[in-house]
Amino acid sequence: QVQLVESGGGLVQAGGSLRLSCAASGRTFSSYAMGWFRQAPGKEREFVAAINWNGGSTYYTNSVKGRFTISRDNAKKTVYLQMNSLKAEDTAVYYCAAGRIWDRIAGSYDYWGQGTQVTVSS
Repeated sequence: QVQLVESGGGLVQAGGSLRLSCAASGRTFSSYAMGWFRQAPGKEREFVAAINWNGGSTYYTNSVKGRFTISRDNAKKTVYLQMNSLKAEDTAVYYCAAGRIWDRIAGSYDYWGQGTQVTVSS
Protein backbone atom coordinates (compact mmCIF):
# COMPACT_ATOMS: atom_id res chain seq x y z
CA GLN A 1 0.00 0.00 0.00
CA VAL A 2 1.26 3.46 -0.92
CA GLN A 3 -0.18 6.79 0.18
CA LEU A 4 0.74 9.89 -1.78
CA VAL A 5 0.56 13.54 -0.75
CA GLU A 6 1.28 16.33 -3.22
CA SER A 7 2.45 19.81 -2.31
CA GLY A 8 3.99 22.86 -3.93
CA GLY A 9 1.12 24.10 -6.02
CA GLY A 10 0.07 27.73 -6.10
CA LEU A 11 -0.44 30.84 -8.18
CA VAL A 12 2.35 31.96 -10.48
CA GLN A 13 2.69 34.36 -13.37
CA ALA A 14 3.27 33.10 -16.88
CA GLY A 15 6.96 32.43 -17.41
CA GLY A 16 7.48 31.57 -13.77
CA SER A 17 8.42 28.31 -12.08
CA LEU A 18 7.04 25.93 -9.49
CA ARG A 19 8.29 22.67 -8.04
CA LEU A 20 5.73 20.09 -7.06
CA SER A 21 6.56 17.39 -4.55
CA CYS A 22 4.83 14.09 -3.91
CA ALA A 23 5.69 12.39 -0.64
CA ALA A 24 4.96 8.68 -0.34
CA SER A 25 4.44 6.43 2.61
CA GLY A 26 5.07 2.72 2.57
CA ARG A 27 8.20 0.61 2.38
CA THR A 28 7.99 -0.27 -1.29
CA PHE A 29 8.16 3.21 -2.86
CA SER A 30 11.38 2.43 -4.72
CA SER A 31 9.73 -0.44 -6.56
CA TYR A 32 7.07 1.77 -8.13
CA ALA A 33 7.12 3.82 -11.27
CA MET A 34 5.76 7.30 -10.65
CA GLY A 35 3.73 9.60 -12.83
CA TRP A 36 2.34 13.10 -12.83
CA PHE A 37 -1.04 13.82 -14.37
CA ARG A 38 -3.15 16.96 -14.53
CA GLN A 39 -6.78 17.86 -14.97
CA ALA A 40 -8.02 21.25 -16.05
CA PRO A 41 -11.63 22.35 -15.47
CA GLY A 42 -13.97 20.69 -17.93
CA LYS A 43 -11.23 18.48 -19.34
CA GLU A 44 -10.16 14.89 -18.88
CA ARG A 45 -7.16 13.96 -16.78
CA GLU A 46 -4.04 13.94 -18.94
CA PHE A 47 -0.57 12.51 -18.63
CA VAL A 48 2.28 14.90 -17.92
CA ALA A 49 5.42 12.89 -17.05
CA ALA A 50 6.59 9.55 -15.73
CA ILE A 51 9.76 8.14 -14.21
CA ASN A 52 10.81 4.55 -13.71
CA TRP A 53 11.67 2.96 -10.38
CA ASN A 54 15.29 4.12 -10.18
CA GLY A 55 15.00 7.41 -12.03
CA GLY A 56 16.97 6.15 -14.97
CA SER A 57 14.22 6.71 -17.51
CA THR A 58 11.76 9.54 -17.92
CA TYR A 59 8.93 10.25 -20.32
CA TYR A 60 7.04 13.49 -21.03
CA THR A 61 4.03 14.58 -22.94
CA ASN A 62 5.03 16.78 -25.87
CA SER A 63 3.52 19.97 -24.49
CA VAL A 64 5.87 20.03 -21.46
CA LYS A 65 9.10 18.71 -22.99
CA GLY A 66 11.97 21.07 -22.34
CA ARG A 67 10.00 22.92 -19.64
CA PHE A 68 9.17 20.28 -17.02
CA THR A 69 11.51 17.82 -15.32
CA ILE A 70 10.45 14.80 -13.28
CA SER A 71 12.84 13.35 -10.72
CA ARG A 72 12.74 11.17 -7.64
CA ASP A 73 14.64 10.60 -4.42
CA ASN A 74 13.97 7.07 -3.23
CA ALA A 75 15.72 7.68 0.09
CA LYS A 76 13.21 10.46 0.80
CA LYS A 77 10.32 8.57 -0.86
CA THR A 78 9.54 11.66 -2.88
CA VAL A 79 8.99 12.44 -6.55
CA TYR A 80 9.28 15.94 -7.93
CA LEU A 81 8.02 17.88 -10.90
CA GLN A 82 10.04 20.99 -11.68
CA MET A 83 7.96 23.24 -13.90
CA ASN A 84 9.63 26.14 -15.70
CA SER A 85 8.39 28.62 -18.29
CA LEU A 86 4.85 28.06 -17.14
CA LYS A 87 1.99 28.95 -19.42
CA ALA A 88 -1.66 29.71 -18.76
CA GLU A 89 -2.58 26.38 -20.34
CA ASP A 90 -0.62 24.58 -17.62
CA THR A 91 -3.31 25.60 -15.15
CA ALA A 92 -4.80 22.44 -13.63
CA VAL A 93 -4.94 20.22 -10.61
CA TYR A 94 -1.79 18.11 -10.64
CA TYR A 95 -1.83 14.54 -9.36
CA CYS A 96 0.97 12.12 -8.67
CA ALA A 97 0.47 8.41 -9.07
CA ALA A 98 2.34 5.20 -8.35
CA GLY A 99 2.20 2.04 -10.40
CA ARG A 100 4.06 -1.10 -11.43
CA ILE A 101 4.20 -0.04 -15.07
CA TRP A 102 5.46 3.37 -16.10
CA ASP A 103 3.51 4.78 -19.01
CA ARG A 104 1.08 7.51 -19.97
CA ILE A 105 -2.10 5.56 -19.26
CA ALA A 106 -3.80 6.58 -16.02
CA GLY A 107 -5.25 3.10 -15.60
CA SER A 108 -1.76 1.65 -15.24
CA TYR A 109 -1.30 3.40 -11.91
CA ASP A 110 -2.53 1.88 -8.66
CA TYR A 111 -2.29 4.74 -6.18
CA TRP A 112 -3.12 8.42 -6.47
CA GLY A 113 -2.64 11.54 -4.42
CA GLN A 114 -5.34 14.09 -3.71
CA GLY A 115 -3.94 16.67 -6.10
CA THR A 116 -2.49 20.16 -5.84
CA GLN A 117 -3.76 23.21 -7.71
CA VAL A 118 -1.47 25.06 -10.09
CA THR A 119 -2.75 28.33 -11.48
CA VAL A 120 -0.76 30.30 -14.06
CA SER A 121 -1.88 33.85 -14.66
CA SER A 122 -1.28 35.39 -18.06
